[in-house]
This record gives sequence, structure tokens and C-alpha cells, in this order.
Amino acid sequence: MADKRLRILITGSSGRIGTAVAERIAREAVIVGLDLRAGPWTTALGDITNTKLVESLVQRVDAIVHVAALLTPHVGCRSDEEFWQVNVEGTRTLLGAALRAGVRRFVLTSTTSVYGCTSRPKDRAIWVTEELDPQPEDIYDITKLEAERSCQEASGPDLSVAVLRMSRCFPEPDHQLAFYRLYRGVDRRDVAEGHWLAATVPFEGFEILNLSAETPFEVGDVDLLWTDPWRVIDERAPEVREAFLHRGWDLPQRIDRVYVIEKARRVLGYRPQYGFRAVLDERAA
Repeated sequence: MADKRLRILITGSSGRIGTAVAERIAREAVIVGLDLRAGPWTTALGDITNTKLVESLVQRVDAIVHVAALLTPHVGCRSDEEFWQVNVEGTRTLLGAALRAGVRRFVLTSTTSVYGCTSRPKDRAIWVTEELDPQPEDIYDITKLEAERSCQEASGPDLSVAVLRMSRCFPEPDHQLAFYRLYRGVDRRDVAEGHWLAATVPFEGFEILNLSAETPFEVGDVDLLWTDPWRVIDERAPEVREAFLHRGWDLPQRIDRVYVIEKARRVLGYRPQYGFRAVLDERAA
């Protein structure tokens, strides 16, 4: 009997995020994985700018989840031309192939880095919704924004596109990991779930969506988060101080941004499960 499940092409399927995305999607769909290096979910080795290869892989797929990219750690190590070729031209190659093959859904993994929160002048925490104008800081941000623009141009009645701006999601010391999950971090399992939803939940046209962990904060907290965050934390999440003191962790004295996920909740039904408490529970276990 023929397999009736969705077929989804995942680029970057051997990377840290791509692997997590593939593992989640494979529970309910057939994976076609493309990467430069082998991995458990990679079925084809090759470059996303290889038009002939990409054209062959998009046949009979229902959606493309485009994770592959040069990332922040590559800045300064790889040329600007390489960033443009991979992050922009690679995305355009995939979009063109998707339109020609009649693929109905395209998901681009992007980054909250494009908001440029690090370099913005601040006298309060920045409340980061998708309405905040981007302020790119490096070639990574610049090429991601250009890839997003290419996605918007390609979207329409024949191709719906979701751009997922994911927040901080890489291994780091436990005290940082736990604190960032309050306002600017996300677990890759929640990222993977967000990608599955973006590939399958019905919507039309083009959407940009933040993916981050659940925050306890509200927009009215932004002044205090900058000047005295623990007054807010003790009110909104009182167990945080006790957890930090119990582990001998220093109490950070400033929160400079909050990534807001209300749009992803509304459009996709995104409900992250691995926030601050999950970090503490898993480390204790």
C-alpha cells in the first residue's frame, strides 16, 4: 500500500536544528533530507544551490522546510560572498523549484538576530514583536533578511510561506540557559514543533513569526526589566530567585529585550513546552 503521509523536504537535515526538526516531523511525515554531510535524516548529499539536485528532490513533496544556512559562528570565517550564495541564492533556488513543482508550503528558518537588539540604544527593555523594524548588525542578518524578502516575493496563491525567527538556541552554561528562557531563548524541541506546525497548519500568503520560549513578562514591565528586573521576576515567576540562590548562581541585573510569541500562538497554535522550569528539572534529573 502506498504511503499516504506528507512528504517534506528538509534542508540542513544533519545540523543541530535540522536534526531536531527532522526527528519531530518524521513522527508524522516522510522525510527527504538534504545536507552537505551525512546524518540520520539525510537522504541526499549536496548543495542547496545545485538547481538540478534541488529540482529532483522537490518532485512530489508537499512542503519544504529550509533550515540550511551559514550562521553567526561563520561570520568572519566565511566571506560575505559565501554568505550571500548560501543564505540568499540557496533560498531562491529552493523557492524557484518549489513554484515549478507545485509545492504548496515553504518554511524558512530565520533568526531574531535580525531585530538588532544588541546594538539599539536602550533605556528600557525592547518588546520584540514581528512589527519591530529589523536592524541588521552583520552579514548573517543581512542575508537572512534578504532571504526573507525573497520568500515574501515568491509567496502567493500557489505557495504559502512562513518565516520563523527563532531566538537564542545553542548550548551554554546552565545559569545562562535558564535565565535566557525567561525572555530571549528557546529549546530546540520547541523550535522543531514550531517548524512542524508551520509546515502543516493551514494559512494563506506570507507570515513572519517569532519562535521563543514562553515569557512571564508583560509589555508594561519593560522599564523595570531594564532597571530592576528582579522586582518583576519575583512577582511574575517567584521561584526563579530561589532556584538561582539554591544553585549558587549570580542574579543577572538587566533584561534588555523580550521576544514575543503571541502571533505564533494565534497563527500556528504554537505552545512551547521547554522553558525555564524545564531547564531546572532536566538538570536536576
